[in-house]
Amino acid sequence: MLPGSWLAGRKALFVALSLGSFAGLVSYAAIRTQQQKVKNDWRTVRILCATRDVPEGAELDRDMVAAREFPVRFVTESFLRVQDDGTVKDDPVGQRLRAPLKAGDPVLASHFEGVRETDLSTMVNPRGRAVTIDVQERNAVGLWVKPNDHVDVIGSFRDAQTQSLRTVTLLQNVVVLATGKVNAATPPTGEQDRRYTTVTLLVLPEEAEILTLAQETGTLTLLLRNPEDLDFQDKRAGVDQKQILSGERAGELQQKRYKTIQIIRGRGGDVAQRSD
Repeated sequence: MLPGSWLAGRKALFVALSLGSFAGLVSYAAIRTQQQKVKNDWRTVRILCATRDVPEGAELDRDMVAAREFPVRFVTESFLRVQDDGTVKDDPVGQRLRAPLKAGDPVLASHFEGVRETDLSTMVNPRGRAVTIDVQERNAVGLWVKPNDHVDVIGSFRDAQTQSLRTVTLLQNVVVLATGKVNAATPPTGEQDRRYTTVTLLVLPEEAEILTLAQETGTLTLLLRNPEDLDFQDKRAGVDQKQILSGERAGELQQKRYKTIQIIRGRGGDVAQRSD
């Protein structure tokens, strides 16, 4: 009976060892699976983050943002991912912030004004109208005109009879609703980031008629003004080529400019602007 008992004991020990090994393998596999899950959960992707504090309303430039590694488990569709080649889909450079950023904050799509077609209509005051005009760099203050700015609109036309050019002020203190983007084929680098070819203004229906006709018959130019400047003149005489060549009113206007917007330079080169 001894050999039988010994064999039974060996068999039981083998079964126990096998079960223990199996349990160990199962536990190891479970641990490895958990470790892999944790590793996957904490896998990082590159997203766009602020390199410094940026106030609300500021126009984002390239130096204000950089790519940072971020756990993929926390990245949503609102985050702006940086591709392997360093590009960003819907690059926000050149857009204005609608909320402040702190250094290190992820940059989200919701941080920008990004006026959509469905949103623009809500920005138009009752009895007001949004009208779009074509612009170039030279007649939009070097493309420094931005949404919420205030502008005057002047028009240059050629007299049908004399063929001489004449420029007149058409509208004063008009609010800019939006600026149109440049053609998508333009490379999104450098100065092209802030370029646009149209400006949308908030005007009265009658003023929209004036701008539409003026654009078809002449050239429109935007004059940027301080939003706190509420100056308005009912009668503004235009200027023609004859007046420019003769120098009429030049001295009078120079004295007026000195009294109202004279630029004063200090010893250190600082500039102060006086507006009486």
